[in-house]
Amino acid sequence: MQTRRQTLKQSAVVAGLLAGTGLFPQYAHAFNKAAFDAKTLGDALKALGASGAPEASGSVTLTAPDIAENGPVGPLALASSPAGVKQLVLLVEKNPNALVAVFNVSPEVDASFATRAKMGETSDVYAVAITGDGKAHFAKKEVKVTLGGCGGWHDHPQAPHPPRCCATPL
Repeated sequence: MQTRRQTLKQSAVVAGLLAGTGLFPQYAHAFNKAAFDAKTLGDALKALGASGAPEASGSVTLTAPDIAENGPVGPLALASSPAGVKQLVLLVEKNPNALVAVFNVSPEVDASFATRAKMGETSDVYAVAITGDGKAHFAKKEVKVTLGGCGGWHDHPQAPHPPRCCATPL
């Protein structure tokens, strides 16, 4: 019977061999540092190969909550229907680094993805579809971030008392 320590040791050896031979899966090396380090939407899109200004499009959809309590955003979903889409990109305008996620699309992959993102403040969220010829099409939605995680319910006239997250600690 193999112990946990022996299994971890063998896994580390195998990972080292794969790294040394360059046989790691392709996605382990597909990181675009310039795009993820970009501070603006335009810089991130340019680093991803988009040319020209992005255009608003009904063929790109973005599903996001209206209010994100305390920064963590609920599910964000993006999809695109036009042919020739090579990447779907999720951006948050006022985050320190605008790029949240990049999804590579091929004819075999449905251009529909979901993820989560953290936001520091109220901001526009963009779903961008980049086609093979470098054109960018987008959909956007403003997501409001409430500090304290209460979503404003304690200000509602029918609220019986402040929710526990807003109450003074016991």
